[in-house]
Amino acid sequence: MADKPQWLIREDAGVPVLIALALRQMLGIREPDDLPSLRDLQVRAPDAVDATPELEKQWREYWNMTIEPRAHTSEVPLELVEGFDTLVALPATGAEALRAAIEPLKAAALQYAKDARNRYFQTMKTASGGNAYRAYASAIAEFEREIGRRAHSFELNVQVLPFSQRGVWWIGALTVAVTDGLRRDVVAFDAAIRPVIGELA
Repeated sequence: MADKPQWLIREDAGVPVLIALALRQMLGIREPDDLPSLRDLQVRAPDAVDATPELEKQWREYWNMTIEPRAHTSEVPLELVEGFDTLVALPATGAEALRAAIEPLKAAALQYAKDARNRYFQTMKTASGGNAYRAYASAIAEFEREIGRRAHSFELNVQVLPFSQRGVWWIGALTVAVTDGLRRDVVAFDAAIRPVIGELA
């Protein structure tokens, strides 16, 4: 008998991801340029000094390691950045500009990320009745009906984030970011996540 396809979906509002995005906004980094800003977090003033290309490059490498650490390993050992608990690790060499830039921002970024994660848990528990996976099962079943076959085995990570714009964005090979408001809207989320599942399954 053929093995039944397996799908693994992890949903979270990860504190490390939220910290990385908060630091991006506070530092004025534009990469990835399609990602909107976070709500309830000050956007840098238009006259603030632009982030240097080196700072943007170092942040992008940190972002990739934060989103999908197994796919983006560091060539040098990682060191925890003081003041971020165990939530931010940067390469021991090659990330000096980023390390210096985020040092003064640690308290604000950490607090923002923890508050956002708490809001996610409170609102998702209410919105989904405690069963977050029902929405994915429904989208997979709909995909299988449309395509006329079982979904292939796949893995998907979903980060539910407080972006200022509603939508779904690919942020890694197996990872998407979804606006929290869209995630709570059952009908809209079902329609938005189906193409994502279609690409993987």
